[in-house]
Amino acid sequence: MSTMPADANAYGDIFGGWLMGQMDLAAGLVAARHARGRAVTVAVEGMKFHAPVSVGDEVSVFADIVKVGRTSMTIDVQSWRRARHSEESCLVTQAQFVFVAVDEHKRPRPVDAAPANPI
Repeated sequence: MSTMPADANAYGDIFGGWLMGQMDLAAGLVAARHARGRAVTVAVEGMKFHAPVSVGDEVSVFADIVKVGRTSMTIDVQSWRRARHSEESCLVTQAQFVFVAVDEHKRPRPVDAAPANPI
């Protein structure tokens, strides 16, 4: 995704909260797919900001499940930036997001340890 001026502070740096939101969206997609249903964020651990992101940068977010419990999933998430006219990428943020699978009443439910779409 490309960063826009509305996502930045007065110095042209993208808000950390915007970037964290993109990471939560990516982790949420992975969690819901694995849980085969609704999953909610319950924790963000070890959020690290390594480098700034500027208006116009391209941001790519990658999420991988690293642990599955009875109702929870821990997902490693990394964000990388690439300047608009460059081929070089740089790690800008990383964190672990913890999600819990929930039922239609928003109560925790067991999550299957098998991947949603085995290859």
